[in-house]
Amino acid sequence: MPTELEEKIAEHVITILINLSGDPEVLNNLASDQKFLDLIFACVTNEAEPNANLMAMLLANLAKSDDLKGILERTQKPSEKLSSDDRVINQLMDLFVKGFDGSFNKNADYDYLAYFFADMAKHAEVRQHLVTKQPYDNVVPITKITVFTNHKSDVRRKGVASMLKNVAFDVPSHPAFLSDDEINLLPYLLLPLAGNETYDEDEMLDMLPDLQFLPPDKQRDPDSSILQTHVETLTLLTTTREGRDLMRRIQVYPLIRETHLRVDDEDLREACDRLVNVLMRDEADTGAVPLAEEEDEDERIVEV
Repeated sequence: MPTELEEKIAEHVITILINLSGDPEVLNNLASDQKFLDLIFACVTNEAEPNANLMAMLLANLAKSDDLKGILERTQKPSEKLSSDDRVINQLMDLFVKGFDGSFNKNADYDYLAYFFADMAKHAEVRQHLVTKQPYDNVVPITKITVFTNHKSDVRRKGVASMLKNVAFDVPSHPAFLSDDEINLLPYLLLPLAGNETYDEDEMLDMLPDLQFLPPDKQRDPDSSILQTHVETLTLLTTTREGRDLMRRIQVYPLIRETHLRVDDEDLREACDRLVNVLMRDEADTGAVPLAEEEDEDERIVEV
């Protein structure tokens, strides 16, 4: 068991690596060092690791390197307490989900793994993993994290919002995102956008059940950048005719209208305008609209 001095030295070393990994050359060297990655993955999943949160921050930085895509094939023996399988990416997901309250490691909440997964979700192979049911628990990974769009941690909410947005670039998965019986993403995107406004009865009764009769103290997410990310994810989900028709049917427009009116943030309002333009237009055909096809170059939705 490490001494207090050894733990402090390790803390300083990891902090230095976090800072240095902002340099592209250092980042690539660290992310391609397989023995170093073995050590980091083993330590971050150790329930007694005192610097687990710092290691999660380091992993969030390392995820900016394409070399980390190899995590999909990486395995290690899982912690018995974690009850995960031997794939490292699944262990990290279970850490993020099960360890948020200190119940796995009293020293960690693993919030920064949200940023790790957000960056990893830029890769098509990782997106596919996140939307595929895993044999060890028979659960689609992304369904484990949607609940965290409503969480006290700004870091966790922001990272999860970015992860969902990046996964939404996978258009073939949109039917699963929109289905009540599958991933069912819409309630988790719309609830953070909802405040305590009252709506006309004909609007409210067509909304999703989760959006109806909200309590008078309901507040929308206070971080406008998170709201913007959710609106951009909704816009991505209008790529197909089915997505657009569903959002019209469940009265997404009134919710976006109120967000536009009540949040003083120009970038968010522009994102709301783009979504409203899609929802309010006449349909010329029943096909899919290529992502951001109709937008100017500087208005296109990009991965985050």
